[in-house]
Order: sequence, then structure tokens, then C-alpha cells
Amino acid sequence: MRRPPIRRSPRRTAGPRKAPRALRALFALPLLAAATGCVTVHGERAVIPALPEKAEAARVLRHFTDGYNEAYRKLDPALVDRVETGALAEIGRADLAAQRAVTPGGNPGYPPLVLDDARFTIPKMAGWPKFFVADTRSNRDRNRWVVVFTRDGAHAPWKAAYLSLLPDGKVPRFALDADGYARAVPVPGDEGPRPVAEPGALSAAYATYLRTGGGGLFAPGGATTELRDERAKLARTPTFWTEYADTAAKAPAFPVPALRAADGGTVAFFTAHHHEKRTMAQGMRPSVTEPRTKALLQGNLNRAVTYTRVSESAVLVPDTRGQVVFLSRIESLTAVKGE
Repeated sequence: MRRPPIRRSPRRTAGPRKAPRALRALFALPLLAAATGCVTVHGERAVIPALPEKAEAARVLRHFTDGYNEAYRKLDPALVDRVETGALAEIGRADLAAQRAVTPGGNPGYPPLVLDDARFTIPKMAGWPKFFVADTRSNRDRNRWVVVFTRDGAHAPWKAAYLSLLPDGKVPRFALDADGYARAVPVPGDEGPRPVAEPGALSAAYATYLRTGGGGLFAPGGATTELRDERAKLARTPTFWTEYADTAAKAPAFPVPALRAADGGTVAFFTAHHHEKRTMAQGMRPSVTEPRTKALLQGNLNRAVTYTRVSESAVLVPDTRGQVVFLSRIESLTAVKGE
């Protein structure tokens, strides 16, 4: 499954302005410490907003759509890494490499993606990476496009790490404090209810579930029981048999942003990798005919072919009891290898 198209916009020149209240407070902390003998608060450990103001979030979104549109006009996979990271970047690089092989001159008439009507959710959190969520309207379809942006350090650029497609009205509401900031999970010192699965463990748990079908952690649905049923049908056919291998994606390359939901539970975003090897029956050879799939092919198609895919998912993790429910899952082909 290929991801839906996306893209960028113009950058605003920033003029002099008064420092936001949150930053003024941070600047004052060393002076306060010197005067009172208190220990200085370090940004790596202090729980502060991921962004000092929502206007910066809007600039990050415009920069992303600008970069995405440029990459798809030029069909240049190298441009993806300027504005994307993690699973989204893996999908984008493979998609553009496949398209470029079919259309080497680029696509100057590419219709630009427009993401507007943006609603930003900015959490308070400690340490790195930091993240925030943009819930947007797209000119591509009727879904809301929910983009998670992450940043690895104070001098690192913001990049889009996850995309979720959700019907209007189905985007989760996040728990906000009195200042309008969300609650990232985990929060240092938070003694509130704990999710039935820690966000950082979801990728490994999902890979295990797809392999064994056990554990009862994940609710039935298209990303779980139905996917395993589809795989079972291809396990052995008259012409080939299929072996599956699912692997967890780990931080820091694949962070797992998570926020408390307003109605309870935690909304988390995670990545997993999936490998499907088809070995042909005696006397038969595999074939790859779809142009974009063929563009990703490496090796020789003698007896077997392995497809590698990446999935990015948004899930709702309940507190205390219950099952993890998939809100969105996008899976895309990233590599093909003949043997």
C-alpha cells in the first residue's frame, strides 16, 4: 500500500519580537538560583512545552509541505530527509525512487499538497526528542491528516515522523492542562493511571502478535486478526509458499510519541517492519511486473522474492485493562529482493 501524496509552503521572515513568557521564565532561573542558592533547572530534565508558541508550529507545518512538494516535483529521494524522518522518510524515499525510475525527468506538474485548518497539540515534556501533533485538513481527501513532528535536539530541525489518516470527527481529543498544553507519556513523577502497555514496548509487542497471534493485547480488526487471516491464505499455495518475519523498530531512529487522551488512555504512534518471502514451487520462477515494484527490485528472480514493508500506526492504549485499538495504520513497500 502506497502512502497518500503530501507537500510544502513559503517561509515567513521572523522579525524582532518579545520573548515568550515560558522562555522569559527559563532565562530568569539561573539568576534566581544564584540569589537563593537553588540548583539551576536544566532544559534536558525540566518539563517544558515542546514549542514555546503555536506560531512556530505553523511555520514547521509550512516548511514540511514546501519540502514535500519540492521532493515530489523533482522526484528526488534525497530531498525527503530534509523534512521527514523515521517511518515516514522510509516510505517517502522508496516511493520517490520508484517513481523516478518510471519518470526520470521528474514531475513538474505535480499538484501541490495543501494542509490547512491546522489544530496543534503541543505537550509539556522533558528531554529529547520532543514532538508535537498537527491535525490538518488536506486537499487530497476527506480525511484529517494528523502529522507528528519530532526534533532530536535544541539545534536540530523539526521533521515529520508519522502520518495518520482519520475521518473528520474521529481524531482523538488530547488531555490539556490549564495553559492548553498536552500531557506526554511517560511524564516524570506522574502517578496517574498507567497504560496497559508502555508506548515504547508497542512495536515489539505488535511484531510478536503478528507472529503468534497470542497475548490478547491487541483488539480484533484490520491491522490484527484480519491481517493474520490474509497471511494464512498465502502461507502455502499450489505455486508458492510464504514466510513472514516482523521486527520491532527501536528508538532513537523510530521514537514512539505518546499523549494522554481526554477520555482516558494514551494515544501512541509507532513503527514496525515486515518481511514477506515467497518461495516458488519446483520448476517455477517468481515474477515482478508492476513498474514501481520492479524499480525497487535488487538481485535475481530465480526461486524466491522478498518484499520488505514498513508500517506506521496510531493506536489508543487503555488504562489498567482493555485492548489496544488501531486508529490508523499505513503500510508501504520499501524494498524488493530476488533470490
